[in-house]
Amino acid sequence: MKSIKMTIIAFMILLIFSGCSRGAVIDNSEEKKIAIAEQYGLAYAPLQIIKEMGILEKNLPGIQVEWKQLGNTAAIREAMLAGEIDAGFMAIPPFLIGWDKGMQWKIASGLSISPTGLISNNDRIQSIKDFTLNDRIALPQPGSIQHILLSMACEKEFGDPGKLDGNLVTLAHPDGMNALLVGKEIKAHFTSPPYLFKELQREGMHLILDGNDAMGSKFSFIVGVTTEKFHDENEDVYEVFVKSIDEAAEFIAESPRQAAEMLTDIYQIPVDELLDYLTWEGTEYTTKVYGLNKFVEFMNENGYINKTPKNRNEILWEEVQYEN
Repeated sequence: MKSIKMTIIAFMILLIFSGCSRGAVIDNSEEKKIAIAEQYGLAYAPLQIIKEMGILEKNLPGIQVEWKQLGNTAAIREAMLAGEIDAGFMAIPPFLIGWDKGMQWKIASGLSISPTGLISNNDRIQSIKDFTLNDRIALPQPGSIQHILLSMACEKEFGDPGKLDGNLVTLAHPDGMNALLVGKEIKAHFTSPPYLFKELQREGMHLILDGNDAMGSKFSFIVGVTTEKFHDENEDVYEVFVKSIDEAAEFIAESPRQAAEMLTDIYQIPVDELLDYLTWEGTEYTTKVYGLNKFVEFMNENGYINKTPKNRNEILWEEVQYEN
């Protein structure tokens, strides 16, 4: 009888610990999460595809995904510093500025290559040589890719990359477009699709500077960045994050009309028009990173950053494909 009782007790203890073990597995699964920050525009279309198709959730069942839309990279950087964001999407120049200032983050993936341009609403302004001190230029923020491209153009034209810095006004793309269309204080807007296309469709608006001409070569407009803490402590989530970006980019490339149909309500753009935008010459959604070295060299030479990486591993996570 004593032997039977001991066997029953042992069995009950085994069940209790087995239950705790199973509970721990479930809890661990539920703890898989990622907070992602994006900005505005068609350059972020793969992220909308990830949301609409539930790609992250498909690749890692049980993951908790939080999305935040922020106005510029400064806001993303602050959110990352506060531990509120694990991954953010931005252009290479503001990423480099943050890295230069000690941000512990690296590029995890490319996202998009996109047309960019400086649009003016004033016939008097036909090139950057025509700006006066009173002509205001709207762009997302100092140090943004638009600012750096404008600085590159100013260095070529005037020998002074900061020639038009006094003209700059910080506005998110939707606000910049609205201010340009009103036509009072803002005389030009450095922007990207869909705002670039919508502005050019309006009478009296014209392109005075193309981003590719300023850069002189192909470049990634947006890249995905993660903190070192997130990368090091969440290897499986990080891998799924990168894989999901690649899947979304491939989906747009292989099924652009289906992608346009999926995104039409999100961007409030008719399907056929949106299809044109997604397949526009110069638009590409890819995880490969382009133009990194050129941005590093220009920004270091002109004081936007004070150091350069000794090797690409300082600013790129493993297996990130890039082309200088």
